[in-house]
Formats: sequence, C-alpha cells, structure tokens
Amino acid sequence: MDLFHTVVNAVLRAFVALFSWAPPSVGLTIISASAGMGMLWVFRRTSDQARIRRVKKKVYAHLLEMRVYSDEPALTWRAQRSLLKVNVQYLLLTLPPCLFLAVPVAVLLIHVEAFYGRAPLELARPALVTAAFDSGPEGPAPELTIPPQFDISAPPVRVLSEHQVSWRVLPRAPFSGELTFAINGRKVTKRVVAGRGPAFVPGRRVRSVWASFWYPDEPHISAPGIEWIEVSYPGAVISVFGWQIPWLAWFVIVSMLSALLLKKRFGVTL
Repeated sequence: MDLFHTVVNAVLRAFVALFSWAPPSVGLTIISASAGMGMLWVFRRTSDQARIRRVKKKVYAHLLEMRVYSDEPALTWRAQRSLLKVNVQYLLLTLPPCLFLAVPVAVLLIHVEAFYGRAPLELARPALVTAAFDSGPEGPAPELTIPPQFDISAPPVRVLSEHQVSWRVLPRAPFSGELTFAINGRKVTKRVVAGRGPAFVPGRRVRSVWASFWYPDEPHISAPGIEWIEVSYPGAVISVFGWQIPWLAWFVIVSMLSALLLKKRFGVTL
C-alpha cells in the first residue's frame, strides 16, 4: 500500500511541479478536466450505450406525453408511472460505470487533497502537533525534536480521555522537513511544511494500513503504541478569477463541464 501511494504522490508532484510557475488553479483545472475525460472513457467502456440511448428516448417521449395530455388525468397518470419506470431503468444502466469509477476517483481526490486542500504553516503563527496513542502514555510525555526553524512555545498537553499529547510549535523560517518523536525508545518522524507557497502538504500519518488509504501522504507508522500524528495545517482555497473557491468544488465543476462538453466527441450518452 505504501508503495502504491508513493508512486501516485510522485506522479502528482511531478505534474504539479510542471505548473509551479502558474497559479494553483491552472494545475487543478488540468487535473479536473483530465479526470472528466477519463470518466467519459470509463463510462463508455463499462455502460450499454445503445440501451441508455433507447431509455433516454423513452424518457423524452413520456415527458412529451404528459404535456400533450395534460388535460387527461388518466393518461397523465399513466405517463407518470411509465416515466418513473424508465428512470429506474436509466439509473440501473448507469450503476456499473459509477461503481467502476468510485475507487479511482476516490484515490485521486484523496491524493490531490495534499496539494490543494491544505496550506503550509504560516510563519510566526502557532500550530498544534498532536500524537494519539493506543492508551494514555505513562510517565514523561514523548519527546519532540524540532528543527532550528521552529520553537516549542508551550509544554506538551495531555488529553487523557483521548490518549493524546499535543505540542504548540511556532515556525520562525520557511522549512520543509521532518519532526522527530522519541516514543518508547523508538523514533517516529512526521513531515512538516511551513512558510512556503503552494506545496505538497502531507496530512495525518497513521499506523493502520487500512487508515493509510485515507491518509496516503506518508508511509504508515511501524512503531507500536502510536495511532497517528497530525499537524494542524490551515485550509487552502483556490483563487479563480478573483473568487476564493474550495478546491473540491472547482474540481467537480471543471470535471463535470469537461464531461458534458466532450461527451459527443467521446461518443457517450449520459
């Protein structure tokens, strides 16, 4: 699983680096449009296009029937029942491609989050670094070693009910590297990014292999006893023509528009 995530992240990092000269919205727009075209290709390959076209014609026919016979309640009711039936048929025909698309689209969105969903830590503004454990750590708090570009601005705080320990750190200079935790005689690292422009900003690092599907930015933790480590990064937005838009909303808008505009070129009936 770690190898798969590493490969996907490497491809995306190389792609984003190609457009480092442009605003983040440019790279995200290209990714979104490419995703829309990819969804069209999958939809065409995994759906019965002939049956979908026939069902859509029936939908239009029943809609026209309802309008023509609007003064005939019995005929209108019959058209409504028939319309409901063909709509169910349409949904069933589109279900297979949607199922095929669910996993790859989810993988793409989860990985893209690290590039467009989080912003690096702001300089001179405190942030929390939190580690969660299987059970409340006994004795002294785990030791956190920070790079020279950071300060620890407060002692570690334990939340015993949640089995967590938090540190408040203060970035003083731009940095991209690792924080090091000494836990039960073993060292665990967590990547941190501060004071830079748009960048790869990794989210939570987890121990569970299953959870690493949702948090794929770093290899899963191998040390026992610790569940996850997280840095409280600020959220990021995409600037599009002066409007501040969540990256996921822009992804949906562009991918859907590209699919609608190119469906005839791909020979797809949606």
